[in-house]
Amino acid sequence: MTLRDQMRKGSTEVLVLRLLADEPMYGYQISQELQRRSDGYFEMKEGLLYPTLHRMQKDGLVTSEWRTLPGERRRKYYALTKQGKQLLGEGSAEWQQFMTQMQALLGTEQ
Repeated sequence: MTLRDQMRKGSTEVLVLRLLADEPMYGYQISQELQRRSDGYFEMKEGLLYPTLHRMQKDGLVTSEWRTLPGERRRKYYALTKQGKQLLGEGSAEWQQFMTQMQALLGTEQ
């Protein structure tokens, strides 16, 4: 696993929570939106996304429900819980602190 893959894997949960803070989404939509918002930097394969969503649901961070929209097939939508919103706030603050410290150590602090 490359360094880039390791860093992305460590941020998966916070990134998914951030997307779901805007609106409930189904799995493929999450992966596409993540890729779109990051200009392709974050690419989340099924093998990482769905186990993450299932673990997050088990941990009470997201809920899910099956929906069938007109003209579309049935999809499982995921939504943030109160606990998920709280963890998103904590995780975002932690990532900000982490990035600040990394930039300081690497000499790229602005």
